[in-house]
Amino acid sequence: MEFLIVTGLSGAGKSRAVVVLEDLGFYCADNIPADMVPVLADLCRAGGERYAKTAVVVDIRTLRTGPEALLEAFDRLDENRMEYSVMFLEARDETILRRYKETRRKHPLHKGDTTILEAVQKEKEILAPIRDRASYVLDTTETSVSELRQYIASYFDREKSSRMNIRILSFGYKYGIPPESDFVFDMRFLPNPFYISELRHKGGEDPAVADYLNAFGETVEFREKLEEMAAFLLPYFDKEGRSSLVISMGCTGGQHRSVAMAEALGAALRAQGRAVTILHRDRMRNMAEIRGRDQ
Repeated sequence: MEFLIVTGLSGAGKSRAVVVLEDLGFYCADNIPADMVPVLADLCRAGGERYAKTAVVVDIRTLRTGPEALLEAFDRLDENRMEYSVMFLEARDETILRRYKETRRKHPLHKGDTTILEAVQKEKEILAPIRDRASYVLDTTETSVSELRQYIASYFDREKSSRMNIRILSFGYKYGIPPESDFVFDMRFLPNPFYISELRHKGGEDPAVADYLNAFGETVEFREKLEEMAAFLLPYFDKEGRSSLVISMGCTGGQHRSVAMAEALGAALRAQGRAVTILHRDRMRNMAEIRGRDQ
């Protein structure tokens, strides 16, 4: 049985995530009181095949006074030896504020004597201990619906393939290391295309950026050694029976070097017949920041 608890910040995209999960065959229940989660888990386990894939949404509406109820639910699930995972969705403050402005909906913690930003900050404070317990943390700031679908499917679509799914994630160190990473590689030792005027506003998936980086011996040597290491390690993970592996590659902003190297590694692994998903977490965010500074 697969039992997933979906939670996270209001406005971060939990509703969109539920739609994706339903498309992947999950039975989904929204706005479940935290103390009911273990009860529902037991019922689903007893229900057999019909509820073999279940996702429940628990959000701030049932946790207004604090995270304790959901943390206690996690502990009860552990005591009952219930296998479960927790998916936490978040986004940058300005993105959440923009989404609320566009939808004209009210934030659950927004009161007359507070701003929406203060409500968002309060929610972050309440949910921080839950985020620490999450199996997957998804930042939806620059994530389209199709990218969110790809991200979630890389974890939960078991029907498409029994092979281990390898997720290669590029990121910017200034935005933080992805907490779901199994391996993290620092690409900041490579020459930085940011300082080349004609490449400054391009992303690492652009052939011009890849050509620039590949002109340096250290890029080619590192890529070859990384592919050799992957060829050595991955068969052992296959034997272990792992369903997914997250390889994260970072540079300063997550726009050039990490993106280019993630694309190169992904292409090499796909050529070996591996199931690979490539996601660039911070590329668009950093490009937008650079455009803003250069205007």
